Amino acid sequence: MTAVNAPRQIVLDTETTGLEVENHRIIEIGCIEIRNRRRTDRHFHHYVNPEQDIDEGAYQVHGISRAELAGKPLFRDIARDLIDFLNGSEVIIHNAAFDEGFIDKELARLGPDWGRLRDHCTITDSLALARELHPGQKNGLDALCTRYGVDNSTRDLHGALLDARILADVYLAMTGGQAALLLEEESAAVTGAGAAKAHRLLPERRERLPTIAPTAAELAAHHERLDALDASSGGRCVWRKLERDGS
Repeated sequence: MTAVNAPRQIVLDTETTGLEVENHRIIEIGCIEIRNRRRTDRHFHHYVNPEQDIDEGAYQVHGISRAELAGKPLFRDIARDLIDFLNGSEVIIHNAAFDEGFIDKELARLGPDWGRLRDHCTITDSLALARELHPGQKNGLDALCTRYGVDNSTRDLHGALLDARILADVYLAMTGGQAALLLEEESAAVTGAGAAKAHRLLPERRERLPTIAPTAAELAAHHERLDALDASSGGRCVWRKLERDGS
């Protein structure tokens, strides 16, 4: 089956000096890139000097003090690199209104030419998606980690880059992530230390490969699996989407 190229996605998280956007500033931004439903090595991460004190309640959450940020860049120093990293992507944020509001406020301080975050990318709120998939349940990041079996054991304190990495894994699992599509044997072959090398088949070898049609039972099992993926991802199963679109 030919892989479907997914749009470039960025998982984003921030830490701030407090909760109220009118009175507080961003102190950390962490972004993780996803391509073709896999985390890549590309990321964006900066601590930011807020030029103001940090609320005690916020400090208890992230453990970042003003003294630690004294020598860090100001938001205006990293703004262009941040926008360039996000430009044209789908940005995934848990409780998007919070982080988006703080970024928009920082951009507004730089002047009208910077626009708003949505002028540079599209935004998906993973909290809204979780509430749609799991109505009436706890849908905070820690609760979702438990529900989807994502390891968050290193999350003693919040941190923007760490939380972005965890959210990336949660989002992939929540939308029918890559791990759900791999058979155990295939996964072991890809990740195992003794994985065999793949070899290109010569044309004459390819011609002799038999074509084996699936049985009725195999087709039924295949469609049952797709139905389960489609249900767990809120109708976002790629294969089912292709069928619906007539591709």
